[in-house]
Order: sequence, then structure tokens, then C-alpha cells
Amino acid sequence: MAGPQQAPHLHLAELTASQFLDIWRHFDADGNGYIEGKELENFFQELESARKGAGVDSKKDNLADKMKEFMRKYDKNADGKIEMAELAQILPTEENFLLCFRQHVGSSSEFMEAWRRYDTDRSGYIEANELKGFLSDLLKKANRPYDEPKLQEYTQTILRMFDMNGDGKLGLSEMSR
Repeated sequence: MAGPQQAPHLHLAELTASQFLDIWRHFDADGNGYIEGKELENFFQELESARKGAGVDSKKDNLADKMKEFMRKYDKNADGKIEMAELAQILPTEENFLLCFRQHVGSSSEFMEAWRRYDTDRSGYIEANELKGFLSDLLKKANRPYDEPKLQEYTQTILRMFDMNGDGKLGLSEMSR
């Protein structure tokens, strides 16, 4: 794989945050937050098919060798599985929004501070309007331009990612996930 950070064949299109989530869910079939084992094999086979479909000449190495090379390059913490933040580095995700979100609430103390600040009605939940405020502040802090439709898309994407019980709001346990 040639290229400075990302191989040029991966710059086929910009993905929205919602499309990124769809891809993540497609490959993280068991929903455990990692692409590993058979999921990783499926991911890699589809990536190779996409490369061939884009006219990128693949090396003649076998699949196992290519997977090892890929993991050496992208599995930043060398745990043998791909996490969401690692996939966000691989795929051309629009503004790397999801990575920005994860980095903002990195430590548990930062997480609890953000939780208290944005749970404005002290309900114990972050409703869509509170989440929208959080995301707006996050995007401003990261100097990332956005408009109202984009902010709404990001809000809905985060709800789709973390609202496990489908009630339209994030509880502490859902958000800490």
C-alpha cells in the first residue's frame, strides 16, 4: 500500500458520519465494538474487492500476508482487532467527526464533566437537544465548520450509535459505552 497516510485508492469518496456508522455496523456483526476474527477477514476481503474494482493492482501476496501488513499499519494499539477510532483513520470519513467525538470524552473525568455540563435539565439523560448543544460546542472547539442540517445529522448518528434502548435519549451507561 503506497501513500503518505492513506493509500490513494481509499480516497474514493467522502463518507458522512451516518455512512461510516453503517459500515461499522456491517462489519462489527456481533456489536462488541471491535472488528475482529471472521469480521476482520470479511472486512479485508471486501476492501480487496473494492481495490480491484477501482483498478488498483494488488500485490500477489496471499491474503494472510496482506492482512498482517494491514494490521501492522492500522492496528495502532496492536491488539489484533480494529476499533472505531482506527477505522476512522482508514476510511475517508467526513471531517473525521466520530474520532473527534471520541477524543473529546477520552478520560472518565472529562466524560463526567461533559455529562454534567450538557445534562442541563439534570434528568440523568442527554436528550437530543442537549446532545445537539454538546456536538455544536465540540465542533466549534475543533474549529470544524458545520451547518444546521449537518449538526442534525451528527446528532442523529450519535443517537443511532449509543441509544441502545431506542428511547431517543442517552443514559449514562449508554453514553459511557
